[in-house]
Amino acid sequence: MAVIDLSPHRPSPPPAPPAGSHRDPGIDLVRALCVVAVLLVHGLQVAVTSGAAGPVLEYATRGAAWYPPLTWVLQVMPLFFVVSGFAGAVGLRRLRARGGSVTDFLAARVHRLLVPALAPLAAVALALTALAVLGTPESLLAEAGLRWREPLWFLAVFLGSQALLPMLLRAHERAPWASLFALVGGAVAVDVLRARTGIDAVGYANLALVWLALQQAGFLLADGHLERLSSRARLLGAIGSVTFLAAMVLGGVWSPDLIAHLNPPTTALLVLGAAQTMVLSLLSPRLAAVALRPRVAAVTGFVTARTMTFYLWNLSALLLLAGASLLLAGQGLLSLPEPSTTEWWAARPLWLAASIALTASIAWIAGPLERRRMPQPTRSVRHAVQAIGLGIAALGLVLAAGATPLSAMGALVLLLLALGRARSPQALPAPVAGGVR
Repeated sequence: MAVIDLSPHRPSPPPAPPAGSHRDPGIDLVRALCVVAVLLVHGLQVAVTSGAAGPVLEYATRGAAWYPPLTWVLQVMPLFFVVSGFAGAVGLRRLRARGGSVTDFLAARVHRLLVPALAPLAAVALALTALAVLGTPESLLAEAGLRWREPLWFLAVFLGSQALLPMLLRAHERAPWASLFALVGGAVAVDVLRARTGIDAVGYANLALVWLALQQAGFLLADGHLERLSSRARLLGAIGSVTFLAAMVLGGVWSPDLIAHLNPPTTALLVLGAAQTMVLSLLSPRLAAVALRPRVAAVTGFVTARTMTFYLWNLSALLLLAGASLLLAGQGLLSLPEPSTTEWWAARPLWLAASIALTASIAWIAGPLERRRMPQPTRSVRHAVQAIGLGIAALGLVLAAGATPLSAMGALVLLLLALGRARSPQALPAPVAGGVR
């Protein structure tokens, strides 16, 4: 069992610079655990029942008293951005040490994040078209499309955050704490303005400020700034952050449902992220030791090599399970209890296990797409920026218009254009005479 040193003397020495280091096994383990937490949240949210007017796809968590306390454990998006900031700083510095450029980094980010989105977008376009032809109720199709498209916000924001990582890493290297507090201050100002004006749309400015601040905290972790604080200071920081979060919730300022703070993001996520980062810093040696165990390393490697595939296919897997449940219920082979009832809870372990197993199976099949080697990247900064813009536009199209066959196909076209822009022209097959190859 790991022992936390609470003595105020001698802070831990800073680790060696990460520029030439290998992947951090503890950080990879945390990222894999974040993926599992997201799968659990999605699995608990999705429910299917048989109503008087037909099948109903609904949020099982809406209005459920048991859900807000659970989100204090399962809201891991702040932690995910922190560990992504850590990994991004290490990866970019390693790339620079090998003679690579910022353009190489941006092109690689476009490739790694957008290629896994191609297959699920194509699949949802085909599935929705087929279901419409088979006479599936339009309301059910609309609800399924709504459920499927919701996680895409993360991919759009994450792509934007990674695009700004090189610039913000330079700011961190010049003034680590000042660059972090500038972003935090901006996020607080947005929340204050939103509260005073009553205009919720103002809060969407924090789609940038909140997540970039958490990414910036990952730079502090990568450079050992937090390890320079004593264990006591970090523990008190974690306890203080949770205490402040609880006080704001009890005071009615923030919702106790921490998942609700995603849309739009609020500074509650920064406070939660501060606690998670301090705990991660304290437990880092222990996590690294656990991550090196062969079985843990095997599972971690499988998940982290397919992070986006897991994320993007999870809702599809849940919708497949929901459809299968409706078919079985129609044959009298399965009951569909109301959410939050005793019968519903009794079925949750099997439901969650089945959803994770199905998602993992899809990830095993589709995972090679995410792990495809990046073609020769573009040498043009302008083309790399255009690729990022096209990628965000593709995801924004589905988020704004909903997941329909038309919007999914339009997004596919934009994603292919983005991936083409991220490649060097020399990487594309050359046409031969007559236009035939």
